[in-house]
Amino acid sequence: MERSSALSDVIELRIDSIRNVDLSKLISAKSVGAYRNTSIIITNRKRNEGGKFEGSEGERVTLLKEAIELGADFVDIELSTENALIEELLLTIRNHDNKTKLIVSHHDFNGSPTDKLLKDRFNECLKAGADIVKLITYANSMEDNLRVLNLISYAKRKDKEIIAFCMGNLGRISRVMAPILGSYLCFASLEKGDESAPGQMTASEMKQIFRILR
Repeated sequence: MERSSALSDVIELRIDSIRNVDLSKLISAKSVGAYRNTSIIITNRKRNEGGKFEGSEGERVTLLKEAIELGADFVDIELSTENALIEELLLTIRNHDNKTKLIVSHHDFNGSPTDKLLKDRFNECLKAGADIVKLITYANSMEDNLRVLNLISYAKRKDKEIIAFCMGNLGRISRVMAPILGSYLCFASLEKGDESAPGQMTASEMKQIFRILR
């Protein structure tokens, strides 16, 4: 976290990859550490969307509720999660003065659907209670990037926040263009080999690209 904060404004903690995670220790450290001005996203990704969590859905969401209670800036929940469990998260957020923003996410590791399906997914995320919609697909062609990036202007017209880009080698260009077009944030790994999704670049590489593009 200390090393990441020198390169980023936001740190995502993928707690599905942390055994016996101590959320209290991780989140409380932010208020006193060198990274105290860095926001924290808590993500507990389910297996069918690229995660590693091995417990039940109830156990998975309970950890996210704990993160809200401890003051996490963001929590990420998949659109495919049971409605009742998402409602539990929303209630926990309301009971803690709405200090935590809810990211409702959808990942497609096989391809990028049509414009209509992408917009339908976007609206489903909003309906589920998203403060920020996250729609990530896989690029099988360069044109797939254009379809997904078009979601950003669609969200802006509705005055909503979105994170949208494509995974895969052909999707790398979308990771660069998304924040330039207004995507809420972009994801990067601290080191090569630590990528959480295909096509992800390091934070240093992303910052170098943005410097070149001014």
